[in-house]
Amino acid sequence: MKAIIQVLNRRRSITPLVTFRITYGLLLFFSSIRFWYQGWIDALFIDPTFHFKYYGFHWVKMCPDYFITPLFFTMILAALCVALGFFYRYALSVFLVLFTYFELVDATNYLNHHYLVILFGLLLLFAPAHRYFSLDVRRGSVLSTAQIPRFYILAIILQIAIVYTYAGIAKLNSDWLFEAMPLRIWILEYQHIPVVGGLLRYTTTAFIFSWFAAFYDCTIIYFLLFSKTRKWAYFTVILFHFLTALFFNIGIFPWLMILSNLIFLSDSFHNRLYRLKKNIASTPNSLPGIRSTTVIIICIFFIIQLLVPLRHLAYSGNTMVTELGYRFGWRVMLLEKAGIATFTLKDEGTKRSMEIANREYLTDFQEKQMAIQPDFMLQFAAHIAEKNSHIVKSPSVYVTSFIALNGRVSQPFIQADIDLLQLDDDWSDKPWITCRSIP
Repeated sequence: MKAIIQVLNRRRSITPLVTFRITYGLLLFFSSIRFWYQGWIDALFIDPTFHFKYYGFHWVKMCPDYFITPLFFTMILAALCVALGFFYRYALSVFLVLFTYFELVDATNYLNHHYLVILFGLLLLFAPAHRYFSLDVRRGSVLSTAQIPRFYILAIILQIAIVYTYAGIAKLNSDWLFEAMPLRIWILEYQHIPVVGGLLRYTTTAFIFSWFAAFYDCTIIYFLLFSKTRKWAYFTVILFHFLTALFFNIGIFPWLMILSNLIFLSDSFHNRLYRLKKNIASTPNSLPGIRSTTVIIICIFFIIQLLVPLRHLAYSGNTMVTELGYRFGWRVMLLEKAGIATFTLKDEGTKRSMEIANREYLTDFQEKQMAIQPDFMLQFAAHIAEKNSHIVKSPSVYVTSFIALNGRVSQPFIQADIDLLQLDDDWSDKPWITCRSIP
C-alpha cells in the first residue's frame, strides 16, 4: 500500500484539474439554462401527475410545483459557483444534491450523461480544484497551490476510461457489427445535409460508422494516454463527438466528453492557459499527500463502477430486450426500440373489466418509456389500481404488450395472463418477460 501511495502522491500541476472544474461548471450552467429555456422543467417535472421511481428510491417524492423553479435556479447558480471556484465545495455539494434529486424523482428521465455528471461531481468533491484560479483563493479562504498529487487527476481519467471501455464493449454485438443497426435507420434522416447527405443513404456508410464507433470506444483511451498519439487522439475526440452531436440528439454528452478529455493533455498545455511557466516549482502552500483512507474510499467507488455495468450477466436473456441491468451500463445509442402496452383493470369481485387509456395518467414521453421497461409497467399497474380504488374494490391488472427492436417485427413482451399487482418490482430475474432475446 505504501508503494502505491507514493506513486499516487507524485506531483503534477494543478492546472488540468482547474480546467476540468471550470469546463464542468460552465457546461452544466449553460445546459441547465437551456433546459429551462426549452420548457423541459414543465414537461418533465410539473406536467406529469405520476412519477416513476428507481428501485429503492420510491421514497423520493416530487416537491410542490412552486418549489421546483427556485430549486432549479439554485442548482444553476451553484454550477456557476463551481466554475468560478466560489465557496467551491459548498456549491458543488448543493449542485449534486439538487441534480441527483431531480434525477431520482422520475426514472423515465434517465440518461447516461446525467449519471456521468453525478460521478464526475463526486470525484471533484475529493479534489482541491479550487486551490488555483478561483474566487476562493482571491477572497483568501484557501491558499493557492501550483502542484497536487497526481491521484486526483488519475481518478478522473479512470472514470473516463470506464465510460469509453464499457461503451465499446456494449457495441460488440451482432446488431451493431453485422447489421449496422440502429445507425442504418438513424442516418437516413440526414440525407438532406449538403455535400455528405447523399452518402448517408448507403448501407455501407452505416457499416463504416458502426465499426469505427466500436473501434473508437474500445481504443481511444489508450491513444489518449500515450504522449506520442495524444494530440491526434484528442483531435479525433473532437471530430467524433462533434459529428455525434450533429447527427443525433443526445444532449450534452458529446460536449461533456470533449471538455472532460482535456484532462489528458499535458501540464504544459494547461499551464499556458493560465500563463504559467512550463515547469512549476513546488510552492510553500503545496498540498500534503493523500491519505490511505482516501485511496480506499476511491477504490471502493471504482470497484462499484466496474461491477454495476456487469450486473446484467446475473439475469437471463438479452439486456437490450429485457432492460434488466440495462441502466448505468454505458450502453450509448445501441437501440431503436418502441413498444405498445394496453392495460386492463379487472374487478375480481364483480368480474367486470375496463381498458385503460394510458395518456389519462401519463405524458407522451412517460408512456413511451413505460412501454419498453418492465419495472415501469409494474409501477404503472399499481398506480392504475390506486387511482381507481373507489370503483374497483378487488383489482387485478393485466397488460398486452409488444416491442420492436432495430426495425424488426414486433414481438409479445410481457406475459399477458399474469396479474401485475402480484409481482414484485425488485432486482430479481423476471420470468414473466416473455421476449428475452433478439429474434
